[in-house]
Amino acid sequence: MRKRIGILTYRGETGFVEPDFLSRLVKEGIKMGAEVFVFGPQDVRFSIRQIRGYVPQETGWTSEWYGWPDIVIDRYRYYPLAKHSIYLPFRKQPWFRYVNSRFSNKYRVHQVLVQDPALQQWLPETCPYSKETLFTMLLQHQMVYLKPTNGSGGRSILRVERQAKGYILHGRTKQQAKSRERLYSLAELCKGLEDWMRSEKSGNEQFFLQQGLQLSLIPGRTVDARLLVQKDGTGEWRLTGMGMRIGASRSSTSNLHGGGSAVPAAAFLINRFGREEAERIIVECKELALKTVSRIEQHYGKMMEFGFDLGIDKNGKVWIIEINPKPGREIFRQLGQHKRYLQAVRRPLEYALYLADQIEEREPYLKLF
Repeated sequence: MRKRIGILTYRGETGFVEPDFLSRLVKEGIKMGAEVFVFGPQDVRFSIRQIRGYVPQETGWTSEWYGWPDIVIDRYRYYPLAKHSIYLPFRKQPWFRYVNSRFSNKYRVHQVLVQDPALQQWLPETCPYSKETLFTMLLQHQMVYLKPTNGSGGRSILRVERQAKGYILHGRTKQQAKSRERLYSLAELCKGLEDWMRSEKSGNEQFFLQQGLQLSLIPGRTVDARLLVQKDGTGEWRLTGMGMRIGASRSSTSNLHGGGSAVPAAAFLINRFGREEAERIIVECKELALKTVSRIEQHYGKMMEFGFDLGIDKNGKVWIIEINPKPGREIFRQLGQHKRYLQAVRRPLEYALYLADQIEEREPYLKLF
């Protein structure tokens, strides 16, 4: 009997947030012999145990009623906005078996990781925003980042650089518009940051400060590594792939959405550091990612995949910049690595089917009433 996989996401009036990826996910799941559909929280009718599920067709998305899924992949990207208010109460209901546990915002995740002595060396200094903390961090670091707790794609991040005469602010708004400003006093700087937070925050979102790193391995560009680690069809963590992201000129981040470009990791690092050091960096990145996901699962429960943004500074030191539990995989398409991209799409489905089989073996007759 075919396994039924539901993919939970946000469905608004104009459709889904990432329709191309969701479409690919459904089609690959069907090729693998599963019944797969996409749905939002508003599509569930618990009283009759039916879900209005959506599948892609050549003319767009069509919907029909489906029975209860064997397993659910949570792909919902939550932000603290009114339109997402249904998600957290819905997700806390014990209605489904999920492939991935609920996660937390970026600052809380940092707090979890920094408590592990084995991970501290890779974590940049990170603190909630306050004027006093801003002053202290700018005395210690020439560069500081102001980040939203729920941001993605490099949006709403502001880079503050201390210079001999004042400060330079580089940022990218929610709409991906570049922002650059020079300020001459701490009072002006605080007002500038508070104006930025007021205009960029989503709902009751908070902002935090993070130590700036010297990541311009190419002069004038921000460069970082993106790793994708995923569980495979046996439930084991695997490194699916790694690439380097080079930010656009004068951009405060390296994100592809903001005009960045992707290059193969090994070739880039060998060119910059030499073969032996490049190999050490790549091994360290992989080991760091696997250590980190182990710590995350201890705290949050079983997870499915993570995108790691890792900084590599001019001395070859590796840093954890961000961890995303619902990552994109477009970097592999940009690199022309189409087999790897396909593997990155299929692995969550393989893991979902593995988990569904495990549940069936443990509980051959599962009855929720």
